[in-house]
Amino acid sequence: MRISEVNSPVAWSCSASDGAARVGVMTTPHGEVTTPNFMAVGTRATVKTLDAEDLERLGAQIVLANTYHLMLRPGEGVVEGLGELHGFMAWDRPILTDSGGYQVLSLNPRVTEEEVVFRSSYDGTEIRLSPERSIAVQEALGADIAMVLDVPVNLPASRSTTESATHRTLRWAARSKAAKTRSDRALFGIVQGGAEPDLRALSARETADLGFPGFGIGGLAVGETEAQRSRAMDAVIPELPRDAVRYVMGVGDTEGILDAVGRGVDLFDCVLPTRHARHGTALTRDGDLSMRRTEWIRDDEPIETGCSCVACRLYTRGYVRHLVVTKELLAHRLLTLHNLAYTYRLMADIRRHIESSSFEAFRDDVLGRRRARIVGERIE
Repeated sequence: MRISEVNSPVAWSCSASDGAARVGVMTTPHGEVTTPNFMAVGTRATVKTLDAEDLERLGAQIVLANTYHLMLRPGEGVVEGLGELHGFMAWDRPILTDSGGYQVLSLNPRVTEEEVVFRSSYDGTEIRLSPERSIAVQEALGADIAMVLDVPVNLPASRSTTESATHRTLRWAARSKAAKTRSDRALFGIVQGGAEPDLRALSARETADLGFPGFGIGGLAVGETEAQRSRAMDAVIPELPRDAVRYVMGVGDTEGILDAVGRGVDLFDCVLPTRHARHGTALTRDGDLSMRRTEWIRDDEPIETGCSCVACRLYTRGYVRHLVVTKELLAHRLLTLHNLAYTYRLMADIRRHIESSSFEAFRDDVLGRRRARIVGERIE
């Protein structure tokens, strides 16, 4: 059995399990995170429309920020000079920074063995990001957890493309670890391998051999089928240390979270709650609701009965719909508050049901209710 990195400032321990699903505590320099848990995405050191007090009231325990965007604006030196990320965004709880690897997918840069060469999404200037540069930026930003620079691939992808990216990610993981200088911050490895189970297993095994306190399972939620995603996780998880954090990157839908938790995953991040909010969609246990629909015009019920977020305590579906269709900024804020409240409540319920050995029944109930709404809408 592999053991995760020793003497790391970030460590994870299991407190309960139900089958492969598990509850644990991740300790970091800025506090503890109970897992399974979800990281709201604060790409530019802000979760859109929310402030630090909002996040604290919602029960957020950890947030994510993006290396690529922050190194461009305002620059890692500015962030470092203003108290690193914790001081800069007034968030004194754990933070994880993405390495910039996702932008390999979203911005289509030139990738060489040495580095990634981007055109700035702000002014078009050439930006070079190597594994060493990514670590230097992340250490200046001061997040509790940094990620190695990886090379994900959009799916479907050819075997040769996937194999090349997988081996380059392994070489870059070794370079990233060698470049790490801060002993008070942690570095997580990233597993790649596309939709190829054997490459996934190889990547997990060799990344684990490098020794990290946690592991991102990357290159998912990028066009694969549900079956391919499941096979990828099943190939990866047995190869990772049992005492290390398992983090599926970019997955945040209810169905995806429940499936991954059932396979032994601990941590998630995704823009889905905030992006859905900006597009007028509310997340609920009984399915996702478009708040643009005319049926809500005179509806005096909250978005979701039983939800304690401010949007549901104070406002009606009719009012929220009015905000959405008139493009009022308050719509984005209220729906973001609701969607994150829903997501954190889902994670808390997951932990509670794992602890009571009832996770499978809980998962089946949630999935059944959501499927029933989808079928009902199709019938209508």
